[in-house]
Amino acid sequence: MIDLYNAATNQLIGSITEADLKVLVDALEEEGINDQDYYIDQATIDVIADGKATEHLVGLLRRALAAGDGVDIRWQRR
Repeated sequence: MIDLYNAATNQLIGSITEADLKVLVDALEEEGINDQDYYIDQATIDVIADGKATEHLVGLLRRALAAGDGVDIRWQRR
């Protein structure tokens, strides 16, 4: 399993599968080969919610974004 965290607060957002992580990696820009964080906003969610991402992943991202316009998230394998 892979855990998603709010990068600013270190609060756990939820757990995702390898397939969910692949959706994030494929859809979002990475700054380097070992990059494990992403900036998420409503436009980002709209892009991956077009059938690429599971409802679980989209729901986690929407809850993480609920408090603002955008949020930095990071992932970590257990």
